[in-house]
Amino acid sequence: MANYALRIPESLFSYARQVAEEEHVSMNQFFVTAIAEKVSALKTETYFRERQARGDLTSFDAWLAASPQAAPLAGDELP
Repeated sequence: MANYALRIPESLFSYARQVAEEEHVSMNQFFVTAIAEKVSALKTETYFRERQARGDLTSFDAWLAASPQAAPLAGDELP
């Protein structure tokens, strides 16, 4: 496990301490979780951008056109 000295504005630190206390977690756990959530969000954004770049609208239109013209199942109708 690595250590990293972190400089945080006092106002943000106070708020983080308050939230950690409300969540009944240590400050360390709160910061690690916050960092993990941010990393996850950025990785998810990257994943969807890469998937979008591989997308082919022509193929999608062909797939959609080949779909059967069936009525929706009960409960799946548009309002």
